[in-house]
Amino acid sequence: MRNKSRLLTPGPTQMPERVRLALAMHMIHHRKNEFRTMLGEVEIMLQKLFGTSQTVIPLSSSGTGAMTAAVHSLFNPGDEVIIVNGGKFGERWVHISETHGLSTIVINVPWGQAVSADQVRACLDEHPNAKGVMVQVCETSTGVLHPVKEIAAITRTRDVLLLADGISAVGISPCPMDEYGIDCLLTGSQKGLMVPPGLGIIALSERAWKRAAEIPVSCFYFDLIEEKKELEARNQTRFTSSISLLHGLNEALCTIFRHGENSLDALYHEQWALTCMVRAAIKELGLQLFAEDHYSWGLTSVLLPEGIDGTKMIQYAEDNYGVIFGGGMGDYKGRIVRIGHMGWVDWSDALAGLTAFAYSYKAVGGFTSSRSYLEVALDAYHTALTIEPGTPCPDSRA
Repeated sequence: MRNKSRLLTPGPTQMPERVRLALAMHMIHHRKNEFRTMLGEVEIMLQKLFGTSQTVIPLSSSGTGAMTAAVHSLFNPGDEVIIVNGGKFGERWVHISETHGLSTIVINVPWGQAVSADQVRACLDEHPNAKGVMVQVCETSTGVLHPVKEIAAITRTRDVLLLADGISAVGISPCPMDEYGIDCLLTGSQKGLMVPPGLGIIALSERAWKRAAEIPVSCFYFDLIEEKKELEARNQTRFTSSISLLHGLNEALCTIFRHGENSLDALYHEQWALTCMVRAAIKELGLQLFAEDHYSWGLTSVLLPEGIDGTKMIQYAEDNYGVIFGGGMGDYKGRIVRIGHMGWVDWSDALAGLTAFAYSYKAVGGFTSSRSYLEVALDAYHTALTIEPGTPCPDSRA
């Protein structure tokens, strides 16, 4: 018998109780003062989270809607763009761009590996007419963290916009937009922001807004210039808002910033410690991490041995332990288990997830001789809390 399920997927994620209660609030009208006040509070906190002085726009859409808005708002059909494709969501940049009629130059990166800044620089040198570079901060299908800071150091010195999909990174790992020089940063509500799916959130740099002002409108709904005008002039969205989701987002952001000035430091320390915790346990179990280097702070992908059916393993964990993992995508369906440890997940959730993972792995034919993986995980967690986030994870007991 169990009292609850644990959602350990890379989105949607678990929600704090205060967010769940906010979602159940009475309905208000989206053109009245109560809504405008709330949206103004949300805007201030989103700017802090994104690390920008620019307007941050919530859209009633999934994260893919925000990606679509970025492409339509910043490029004309026929423009040349460079896209890093290292997984399912790199592919999505390609599909959106080609649908808009852009000329795509694709840097194909093997799944499980990160692009290098040198690869991007070389591609830009070879294609001097490129108007933009598109990349994932974290490629959700693999758990890889691309070096966006290093890429931004290249693009910000050229007349090239950098579009960064931060759907599995914002609120999970640092990606301060203005400091890095990112021209477009976007996310969705259902991951690090701990709200149900349904909000796409996007911000543009000053030079990206200048570019957007020169681009003819090609998508009536995703017109970021008009959205910006409404938000800055009246604390309003252009169309009917996702009122309940914005209530939830307000509470989620209040939760994130509950520690005052040190809130983001505390958040990133915890996320890094959870990452080190899960990775250490997987190594102790004798299994292969799919992203060996440049790995996500909120997602650990595990490559299963030949003969182990990841789909059956995930189903076993849900049926027997109430723990829900993510599966592999594309060619890696059934080969990978993706463990989400972002948002409202804490160390006890991660311990329960690792226990379910190990027992489910053995139930479908896997073998491990380790009996100390949970102890190793906790040691890694406590050690990681004492070091600078982003430094190498401890993966064994001292």
